[in-house]
Amino acid sequence: MATAMIPPASARKTRPRGGMTRRRGRDWVVIGLVALGALAIVAPFYLVLVNSFKSPVDYATSGPLALPQALDFTGIGKFWERVNFPEKVWNSVFISGIVAVLAVLISMLNAFAIGIGRVKGRTSIVLLFLLANLLPQEALLYPLYYMFKSVGLYDSVWAVIIIFVVIQAAFGTYLLSSVYGTFPKEVLEAASLDGASRWQILWRVVFPISRPTLSVLLIFFFIWTWNEFLIPLTFLASNANQTVPVAISVLQGDRLMDVTTTSASALLGIIPTLIFFLIFQRTLTRGITAGAVK
Repeated sequence: MATAMIPPASARKTRPRGGMTRRRGRDWVVIGLVALGALAIVAPFYLVLVNSFKSPVDYATSGPLALPQALDFTGIGKFWERVNFPEKVWNSVFISGIVAVLAVLISMLNAFAIGIGRVKGRTSIVLLFLLANLLPQEALLYPLYYMFKSVGLYDSVWAVIIIFVVIQAAFGTYLLSSVYGTFPKEVLEAASLDGASRWQILWRVVFPISRPTLSVLLIFFFIWTWNEFLIPLTFLASNANQTVPVAISVLQGDRLMDVTTTSASALLGIIPTLIFFLIFQRTLTRGITAGAVK
């Protein structure tokens, strides 16, 4: 019987300890590109952060890249007082929160009727929602302006809420329709055999299973609405109704605004969304990794 030849120890290929392999040149190129991309993303935040705590004299002498010689909160105080920042934060939180909740609710109801209810013309309806997402906001301003002007909702936060609920719900319906279209029929049939109505199936079966996806949509809708600029600028004319992005942009055209105050306004505009993201980071990660249906 032939015996297998065992190569000598010197001829065997040994792998480095810990299961690590040597990095090839292509790996280093990828790492370098990722590092450059991360640097390009972090650099604006660094400039905003360091210049927010400089005095105008410190900025003029040391430049934008140097660290502040002493912490100066003059720029933050100026922006806080000029725009009444707590009021603007409340407007943004109120608009974004109402839009996120209503858009997710409407998206779920629409998607349940289209994806699970199997209404007639399902493909055409989903295509219509897709086309609604492709319309630019500039094309909506003229008709919406006269519509809300005629019903007395111009310069009201509810005008912006209605617009964004429709826009976000169109995207949410398009996304959830495809998710609910692949929902396990066995689960729905079992619930129906147990005597559950469609309303009970929605809230006791479909909603708990799709909760991770709905949580992700809720977070995205909130952030997207918070960062919107053109529609709030058009429909919120009075200072008391303006949101944070609009307040920042309005003051950037003021002659009294200096670089440190502008940086402070950008910093204060980032902080609320950053806090919101950190609070719901685990929910967002869990929702993305869990998938639409367990």
